[in-house]
Amino acid sequence: MTAVGDVFIDISVVLGQSTMPINQLLKMGRGAVIELDGKEDQPVMILANGRPIARGEIVISGDRIAVSVTELLIGRPR
Repeated sequence: MTAVGDVFIDISVVLGQSTMPINQLLKMGRGAVIELDGKEDQPVMILANGRPIARGEIVISGDRIAVSVTELLIGRPR
């Protein structure tokens, strides 16, 4: 295996977004709920090191949550 196989990347999935005043954020404690603008059947954005690389769908199987990739964004002409 090449050295590329030893490189780690941070994968994130964006379910939605929210905007709120900083004072509201500072008042939040454990168990606080932040409403997001996304819907449960809406595609999610998959990020690698903060950059969009794909879109996907949330998949729930028992007590596990996963993301199924539906569209790759990397390698596409700009």
